[in-house]
Amino acid sequence: MTQPSGTALAPAATSAGRPQPQTTAEPSGGPFIRHAPPGRRPIYQQPANFGLFFGPPMVSSPGWNRGYRLKIYPIANGSSGGVLQATGAYADIPWSIAQLLQLKDAWGTNLLAGPGWEMLYLVQLLSGQFGIDFTRSPQNMPSWTGITAGTGAFKMSSYLPFEFTKGYGLISGANAALLPVLQMTIAASSVFFSTVPTGYGSGVNISCESDYYWLPNVPVDPPGIGTTCQYIFQPCNPVITSGSSLRVQLPRLGGYLTVVGLDLRDSTNARIDAWPAPAATGAASGRLQIYQDGVPLVDTDMDTLYDDLAIQTGIGGGYGGTQTGAPTLTGMPRPTGIIFVDRKTAIAQRDFGLFDTGETFLSTNPGTQLEIGGSPYNTISNSPATLNAVIGQVVPTGPLVQGLPEI
Repeated sequence: MTQPSGTALAPAATSAGRPQPQTTAEPSGGPFIRHAPPGRRPIYQQPANFGLFFGPPMVSSPGWNRGYRLKIYPIANGSSGGVLQATGAYADIPWSIAQLLQLKDAWGTNLLAGPGWEMLYLVQLLSGQFGIDFTRSPQNMPSWTGITAGTGAFKMSSYLPFEFTKGYGLISGANAALLPVLQMTIAASSVFFSTVPTGYGSGVNISCESDYYWLPNVPVDPPGIGTTCQYIFQPCNPVITSGSSLRVQLPRLGGYLTVVGLDLRDSTNARIDAWPAPAATGAASGRLQIYQDGVPLVDTDMDTLYDDLAIQTGIGGGYGGTQTGAPTLTGMPRPTGIIFVDRKTAIAQRDFGLFDTGETFLSTNPGTQLEIGGSPYNTISNSPATLNAVIGQVVPTGPLVQGLPEI
């Protein structure tokens, strides 16, 4: 049939053979994240046996890795009779499922290295590279189920981050020959239990997913390719005796520090709050000092330091009460034995996680000496105590990219 002259074709007559693209192409120019939408893909889901090494090969993702999402839960819950350990690092359960966790880039550089509690829980809490506000703590996530002593049931999720500000710190995922390596030494069941639950499984299931940015459809790369943010657990020297006033030397550094995390443990490896005591009736508040090459950067009253942590991150904040009643913590508690100094506050007095310009990162070099002083440290029942450092350290390729490269 002949189409009458001057009559427009019906839209359906021409659209059947012209499928729409999945996305509308962005014009060239602008930041990397405009052209590289976020995605996620599975890496593996495998069993890991108690007391053995675990390190399946990673697989590629079609883009730039932002970090790895982990979920860990028992292969089989027991029926009854389990008794949790009650001494030493029992408060680290179940994060202590990894006695040692190491995440390395393709050239063998440690990006995260340390015990499970610090690498699976503390890094995420301190860094803001996973959640912010109440979700800074992985235990506040919907996926969290605390361990049940009798059956040994638990479920925990965590995140091993590369990205430390938006779009910055990414690791290439598209080249199968240049993938990160994730390895864990799984703890023996005796680390959890003094009596193992009847019928408990031989280990745990571990699933890993990659959060990544897709390869952009225009020629643009993420800022500072090759720049990494590293978290390495390192003991400090000397040890701390009960009631002493002394300086403790942190390990040598050599990058831009985003957060200086401090983890105090007694001789049984239990975390303890033996920091200088806040003010009490009839007693002055203790003080904490941080020295850089002998110069005091910070000399703070402990009450003021705890207030800083609440203002900057919400950790230890959220107290409510009346003028005549004792305050009750309704927010996110500060983990026992943990204090830190946050340097991701360039935008405001608040740490906004991946939203930061990097202007206030603390610049160090391999010769820089950081020291922590306590005046005085509190009572340590199982003396001496060891101070451990978990420090976020950005090691850039070339100059540090500052400002907001994602805008």
